[in-house]
Amino acid sequence: MLWKGRRQSVNVEDRRGLTGRKAAVGGGLGALALAVIVLLLGGNPDEVMQNLQTSQPAGPQQESVLTQEERELGEFVGVILADTEDVWNELFRQQGLEYREPSLVLFSNATDSACGYAQSATGPFYCSADEKVYIDLGFFQEMQRRLGARGDFAWAYVIAHEVGHHVQTQLGIMEQVQERMQRLGRADANRLLVRLELQADFLAGVWAHHAQRLKGVLEEGDIEEGMNAASAVGDDRIMRQQQGYVVPDAFTHGTSAQRLRWFTRGLKTGDLRQGDTFGAEEL
Repeated sequence: MLWKGRRQSVNVEDRRGLTGRKAAVGGGLGALALAVIVLLLGGNPDEVMQNLQTSQPAGPQQESVLTQEERELGEFVGVILADTEDVWNELFRQQGLEYREPSLVLFSNATDSACGYAQSATGPFYCSADEKVYIDLGFFQEMQRRLGARGDFAWAYVIAHEVGHHVQTQLGIMEQVQERMQRLGRADANRLLVRLELQADFLAGVWAHHAQRLKGVLEEGDIEEGMNAASAVGDDRIMRQQQGYVVPDAFTHGTSAQRLRWFTRGLKTGDLRQGDTFGAEEL
């Protein structure tokens, strides 16, 4: 991607230099509500319950020095977030709406969020309670090492997917899905969650379409990197890698083919009207 030397977002909160655990922030929500939110966002609610039950006292915060590579990666994230701001500000204006820019929190190992205590093992996630995206950038190395998803556009896809959840929040989609999930059993709730995640993949593709139109940011091979990343994080592929078999009723994000299909649709069309995953008979 052509990203160096371009505008960085002012909405990046860099906590990577901090070590030591802080007390978990519940934001006035009960443990069950927190678990529902994390399930909605693709995380493991059991981890939330365990963290809340085994909370530790606050510890002192110490600052460590970032390497040059870490600083550069932070700059990359800032540029990609700025690109999402430019795209979604324009698309919202076209619909007579105002886009409320999210913040993005960079952290190492663990940090607090309004959705509970966040750990690296949870992976990148969006918290609608504070409208922030949380990413431990070590996840990008894991994408390369464990999933074979390489390249800076693959990383940009991850950021754009989480920002897609913020777009869903502003359009009222997230709240509607959460309300429906609370009335469903686990298997049906997971199927609804898959549709939410596939729409976020579609929105990541929409972002890439318009970022290229506005700024010409893509280089040769970038599209392939994004498509490979979308395919690499499919539930079926991850389950097969981790446990050797696939459990469709436990899917929360969709298969590799589904994620690739919806990302590609957004990338090719750039048309928000094409992203109704909830009304689609076939995903």
